[in-house]
Amino acid sequence: MCLAIPKIKAIELQYNDTVRMAKVVFGTIVKEASLEMVPAVKVGDYVLVHVGVARGIVNEAEAAKTFQYLKENGEIDELIEHTQVDRSN
Repeated sequence: MCLAIPKIKAIELQYNDTVRMAKVVFGTIVKEASLEMVPAVKVGDYVLVHVGVARGIVNEAEAAKTFQYLKENGEIDELIEHTQVDRSN
């Protein structure tokens, strides 16, 4: 995931309980993201994620607008295809 606004589905500690990580969902894509830059984030929040790191919390209305924009412009399919290519590496 290069840049997206996914929803947090789960939060757990990883790497010997030193790093907060989230399972994030964007459409049908599920990835992990570090939460070290957004300590106040909780399950159900939307976050701006860049290269696997959550950079900030985004309100639900803005997240919905972004998802709708990507869907209308056919970029959701491109994102899904790119992610499927990444899984094979």
